[in-house]
Amino acid sequence: MSFERVPYGSARNQANQQPVPSNPVRTLVILFIVLLTMGGVAVFTGATSVNLGLDLRGGTSVTLQPKVQPGQEGTVTTESIDQAVNIIRQRVDGVGVAESEVAAQGTGTNRQIVISVPGENGRRIIDLVGQTAELRFRQVLIETSDSADSQLLDDSALPAGVTPEVAEQFRNLDCTTVAERGAGALDDPNQAVAVCDREGFLKYLLAPARVLGTDVSGAQAVFDATTTLGWYVSLDFSSEGGRKFAQVTSEVVNLPSPQNQLAIVLDGLVVSAPRINETISGGQAQITGNFTQLEAQDLASVLKYGSLPLAFERGEVQQISPTLGAEQLDAGLLAGVIGLFLVLVYSLFYYRALGVVAAGSLIVAAYVLIVSFMLLGEWVGYTLTLAGIAGAIVSIGVTADSFIVYFERLRDELREGRSLKTAVETAWIRARRTVIVSDVVSMIAAVLLYIFAVGGVRGFAFTLGISTLIDLLVIFFFSKPLVVVLSRMKYFQEGRKFSGLTPKNLGLKNVGEVSANV
Repeated sequence: MSFERVPYGSARNQANQQPVPSNPVRTLVILFIVLLTMGGVAVFTGATSVNLGLDLRGGTSVTLQPKVQPGQEGTVTTESIDQAVNIIRQRVDGVGVAESEVAAQGTGTNRQIVISVPGENGRRIIDLVGQTAELRFRQVLIETSDSADSQLLDDSALPAGVTPEVAEQFRNLDCTTVAERGAGALDDPNQAVAVCDREGFLKYLLAPARVLGTDVSGAQAVFDATTTLGWYVSLDFSSEGGRKFAQVTSEVVNLPSPQNQLAIVLDGLVVSAPRINETISGGQAQITGNFTQLEAQDLASVLKYGSLPLAFERGEVQQISPTLGAEQLDAGLLAGVIGLFLVLVYSLFYYRALGVVAAGSLIVAAYVLIVSFMLLGEWVGYTLTLAGIAGAIVSIGVTADSFIVYFERLRDELREGRSLKTAVETAWIRARRTVIVSDVVSMIAAVLLYIFAVGGVRGFAFTLGISTLIDLLVIFFFSKPLVVVLSRMKYFQEGRKFSGLTPKNLGLKNVGEVSANV
């Protein structure tokens, strides 16, 4: 058996490589129907504008990093992060903040929670929703404001449930130092603890918790105008919580002070420690503490939706005024318009009439990208950030690169003596592989960036990935069919002036027409 080597330029080779003739007009018509349908869906669903990120409209954004407490290694899991996201999202919605965003980013133990709240009050909302809101009801064992009193605690006569380690912590606790107050700490409810009050005036040695935040079924801010209480938070217990609360109040009511006090501990700080004068069996309780209206409402909001399963450290906080956001949006749009204009001018100057294909490709790509942003914003809450605009600007180059590869391959085929109709098809066979490989590389980079990056880089990666997919759509279903349609026109077949296919444009020394024969 023998094999015959067929040169690439031979007629047999060209015949084998040419695809089955397609109907470019039909392809273009179908594409424009799809484009009109996309626009119609956007209008019908109310997706008539692009959702803007905080860096473009103003607001506050913060990153929360899980904080692993001693002895709690392994608690940072995907499930605990997702649970925290749901609780924080409920808190934000409960405050009534529209168009806020709460999302987890990163992988594994490096996952973070990013909270973005629009408007000028975003900082207060973030302070609110980022609280752990771990609520405990503990009996007071010792209450003191004098460090000397705590030194009298004798290890040989410690209260029940108090270990020597906890006693030592109580002796050394300095509530005047903010860093030592332990705000936000997730303590063990089954162990005695040494804690401070919110103002740092008093420190307490508290018994193990008898009632937890999980026993609370509801909370609301109430104003008492008949007494000096002012604003306070009213708690409703579940049936089991009400039973436990009644039991603990009945046990401490007849004890001497301060053992007859029940401390209400929130995130490792004592909010109040009221004296229990009678058994409370109504399934309700009050948290008082000289609250303002805003403080009472915020506390009720975080308690209503439960505590976070993890403690968090606050990372980068970004606060942008609406004015600065508008300026950044204008600057980003201006950069995009200038970039698009320069590419269009260069395409028309270099490719002459063929530049119309380049211009049309960029316009179609821009239309699909904008409509996609609007639909994604309506369906999945996508928001366009400044980094996303940067990705969109880069996509102009991605789209331009695709039709440049095709046009240059087309010129090469014409310089080799092929007719325009034949060159259009053979050039496409060679160019499409390069275009696909280039776009696949861009897509891989975008996917990896999106998976492993956080913050604004993910917005850039997402936009770049969407733009790359749109580029494949445009080059296959618009640019190539349109070039086929133009190749059937006598103006281009004869290589007339400004067609972009004159011998001078092709770099040929002999002046003559481009053959129109197949």
